[in-house]
Amino acid sequence: MTQPNIVYLHSHDTGRFIQPYGHAVATPNLQRLAEDGVLFRQAFCAAPTCSPSRAALLTGQSAHSSGMLGLAHRGFSLNDYSQHLIHTLHAVGYTSVLGGMQHVAAHAETIGYQQILTTLSSQVADVSPAVKGFLAGSPMQPFFLDVGFFETHREFPDSTPEDDARYTQPAPGLPDTADTRADMAAYHASARILDDGVGTVLAALDEHGLADNTLIISTTDHGIAFPGHKCNLTDRGIGVSLILRGPGDLRGGKVIDGMVSHIDIFPSICDLLGIERPSWLQGESILPLIGGEVDEVNEAIFAEVTYHAAYEPQRAVRTPRYKYIRRYGDHRTPVLPNVDDSPSKDIWLSHGWADHKIDQEQLYDLVFDPAERQNLATDPGHAAVLADLRVRLATWMQETNDPLLQGVVPAPCGAKVNDASGLSPREEPREVDDGRQTTDDRSA
Repeated sequence: MTQPNIVYLHSHDTGRFIQPYGHAVATPNLQRLAEDGVLFRQAFCAAPTCSPSRAALLTGQSAHSSGMLGLAHRGFSLNDYSQHLIHTLHAVGYTSVLGGMQHVAAHAETIGYQQILTTLSSQVADVSPAVKGFLAGSPMQPFFLDVGFFETHREFPDSTPEDDARYTQPAPGLPDTADTRADMAAYHASARILDDGVGTVLAALDEHGLADNTLIISTTDHGIAFPGHKCNLTDRGIGVSLILRGPGDLRGGKVIDGMVSHIDIFPSICDLLGIERPSWLQGESILPLIGGEVDEVNEAIFAEVTYHAAYEPQRAVRTPRYKYIRRYGDHRTPVLPNVDDSPSKDIWLSHGWADHKIDQEQLYDLVFDPAERQNLATDPGHAAVLADLRVRLATWMQETNDPLLQGVVPAPCGAKVNDASGLSPREEPREVDDGRQTTDDRSA
């Protein structure tokens, strides 16, 4: 058997809000993929913001190590595009193809794909036909096909009769109101479109005899675009769907509870293909989990935010039992430009959310408090746990040369950054013209 083709299917802002994770969100194609493959219940992104998350998966390292500290379309970039997964695959005979969004470079040509499919947009309606056409054209194998869908990013489409807001549960953490129900119903409609796109790709693989020797990696960048989810280091922000299907052990409807991070994907691909891992990789292979040899490959996983629309420096470490989040700088209220505008956001704002205080240090017991509501950082009974996680986080930051250790992290010259004290990501950003501090936060 030749090396497997690889299809990387990724969506925008989906978290785990799809049918295979038990949510009342109809995604039958993703459900069938899970039932035929391997689903990870405890998968996490390395950064709950769009470009940093994808960069971590595709370079196998933390966002700050790759250089992607903010959004590609706002002026941030990888330190070295040769560290992108496709270049390692090129060296062992793979052809790389991009269909749809990529979000790790301002211009897709920068990355080095050997073929970029022509699409009018990155929405399912344009991307899935282009991908279907590529797969129908007897493509040279093995190939790495990057399929990026805009869905389920805002703005959402209108909800359908199948997504009746009257009978829809709001996003977790939000009050049950007509507006929050309608907002989530619209998300359901977007997820339905996403699933249709996934179904088109899976059907094309089947139709052209490619499915049996293709590794499918289905995931998303981070949590859903609702307040308290995306751009947060709680599990609602960093928890992601991850479904794999491929030759060998990657079949059979397995469900795995061990913690995995997006940075584990790259080294896992290397081990699956039997090729040498590049020196910069920071993750662990998840193949021993899939094979049932171990219950965990990570004692802890780490996540970060530096920039999204605005500067909001924070880092986190998560173990199976506890989560520790540390916020830097002196901004102690919600950074509202980092929350997508929505009816759900309006509900919180109308009740004084903008003035809520956020603790600089947060410690959560994920067994008794999975919603991460009760901060135990000042609880004497958890002092030893807090001290241990502080050390783990500091050690990781030192070992990965986190620039936040040196103080405020400047945005690159030309980047567009919103004021952290603003209200919306749609407000006019400031263009950085000198590479120096661009926010009100002056200390780390």
